[in-house]
Amino acid sequence: MSPPSLIDTHPNLTGAAPVALSYELFPPRTPAAAASLWTTIGELEATDPDYVSVTYGASGSNRDTAVELINRLLLETTLRPLAHLTCVGNTPEELAGIIGELLDNGVRGILALRGDLPKDSGQPVAGSLRYAQDLIELIRRVEQRRSALLCAGKIAVGVAAYPTRHPESPSVEHDVEVLLAKQRSGADFAITQVFFHAEQYTDLISRARRAGVTIPIIPGVMPLTSLRRLKRLGELTGVEPAPELIERLAAADTDAERRRIGVRATVDLANAALDAGAPGIHLYTFNEQACALDVLDKLALPRPARPASRLHAIARRQELVS
Repeated sequence: MSPPSLIDTHPNLTGAAPVALSYELFPPRTPAAAASLWTTIGELEATDPDYVSVTYGASGSNRDTAVELINRLLLETTLRPLAHLTCVGNTPEELAGIIGELLDNGVRGILALRGDLPKDSGQPVAGSLRYAQDLIELIRRVEQRRSALLCAGKIAVGVAAYPTRHPESPSVEHDVEVLLAKQRSGADFAITQVFFHAEQYTDLISRARRAGVTIPIIPGVMPLTSLRRLKRLGELTGVEPAPELIERLAAADTDAERRRIGVRATVDLANAALDAGAPGIHLYTFNEQACALDVLDKLALPRPARPASRLHAIARRQELVS
């Protein structure tokens, strides 16, 4: 029998891992929206998140504005962008070019997604990729060809996970099988779609771990402050938000009261996920910082100790933009 390794005999060498923090942004559609977004970005940057994800429209419909936003984040901020990339409607050659462009611009994280199917129910473009795991494998092939440029490094590849059944899936078990296939194709981590009940996240973790999924699964949490948005997302996911929360938001007399109620519910949801072992929190901001920052203030996440030079750079940038 082999003797235990030095690592095995010192199980607490690194201590408890800090909790990851990230936000989601989407490209602006108008000049006014762009100005508002950059106010949001400045406020979020001050919290020193680990990364911010930038969404990508169906079939790359807003690719240019997404890439422009990513480039500005890289050049003008201290933030690390996680670029969304969808594969439906794009050929491997087209996607390889996009991936190469992202890497050349300095992106080191990609969220690999299938993307929405064509709304007209037409056939996908001939030769286009069909599944997220195909896109993951393509990213790894492009990465391999550029390993010297990346200092033999590795691109962080994220994927989507579903606490509730995907609308096109036959079962939650099938969703976990798909997540496992993404892991086998080279995914490093997953971010969940929006969920409204803590048990939806814990049940997903239980099913995934039993199936052999070992990658981190980060809960995606939406500030539960907008009654309209809650109802709309409930329709899209097929899962009704807690009726008592809907009633309390509807009965609130002021926007401030609705915000207080929603932030408290969001914090409770996030804390329940953290208590279940969540490795981080991903906040869907909808390009609005106020509620996300309220949630963050009340979460009191254990965050990594940053070098003084980085914190100084963030503070200096805040001075320049204020």
